[in-house]
Amino acid sequence: MERTTAESVSLLVETPNPIELSLVVPLFNEEESVEPLIERIVASMAGYSAKWELILVDDGSTDATIANARTALNRPGLDLKIVALQRNFGQTAAMQAGINQAEGRLIATLDGDLQNDPKDIPNMVAELERRELDLLVGWRKNRQDGLLLRKVPSFIANRLIGRITGVRLHDYGCSLKIYRSTVIKQVKLMGEMHRFIPAWVAGVVPSSRIGEMPVTHHARQHGVSKYGISRTFRVILDLLSVMFFMRFKARPGHFFGSLGLGLGAISALILFYLFIDKFIMGNDIGTRPLFLIGVMLFLSAVQMITTGILAEMIARTYYREDTALSYIVREVYQTDAPAA
Repeated sequence: MERTTAESVSLLVETPNPIELSLVVPLFNEEESVEPLIERIVASMAGYSAKWELILVDDGSTDATIANARTALNRPGLDLKIVALQRNFGQTAAMQAGINQAEGRLIATLDGDLQNDPKDIPNMVAELERRELDLLVGWRKNRQDGLLLRKVPSFIANRLIGRITGVRLHDYGCSLKIYRSTVIKQVKLMGEMHRFIPAWVAGVVPSSRIGEMPVTHHARQHGVSKYGISRTFRVILDLLSVMFFMRFKARPGHFFGSLGLGLGAISALILFYLFIDKFIMGNDIGTRPLFLIGVMLFLSAVQMITTGILAEMIARTYYREDTALSYIVREVYQTDAPAA
């Protein structure tokens, strides 16, 4: 029997059993955690009715992380993909690599050190859909970490980030998040900006579509933390970058130009005062520190304005050619497709 044109088009358009949820987990030297992690994820997703996939991104581990992960490649019922990066590019780049590989309508990210609990994922998915959000962030309300080295710096950073970015959350640093794929794939993650993902997402959707939900947090069971107190200083520097990009990414000339005009105005006032003092009052100004300050402010103003012009040119180039990746994939291991 011949199919009608409408039936043929329908067969071409429909995708059989599409992936609803992709779980992305960056890993770095987690050889003892990766197998228990997979077991917990499989057990936690057992009651999830839609199709899902697990993407493990090995960020240049030097231990047996990949070897231990590959033992689950042929596990029945598990759609597993292992993305091995060429070297250690950092958690943000590893997360970006996993997001780029994800095929699900929704994407969940979590850490590979067993501190995030995969049991929270189905509830978070349901909550995201119920509240019609584009991003749902986990809130480690009862965080199992050290007070001085982890909790206090995070508390200060969360308050500071929320105040500057306008996205008020209790826990920016929690890796357990649920995104709509169409939204997070519009955001390019670079540097160590994974902790500012809600702020970046707020650049493409209203902040009202970003929410949070309390989640379970466990103490680290294996290995050592990859972070220390030194990350606090990096957070401050990254925060300045986030503030600049959120407000002036498309118009950097306004930022540098405003500084230049401000410095130029101060310089003009100083030099005008010295002009009156020299030519009307008859005083010598050649050796006065104020004269040097006025000249230096004038030169700084010119430099800021020209820097703004150059930044505008670079921004336009960035928007035209923003295709470079922040990571290099060495190899991808994937579960064998079932026979037709």
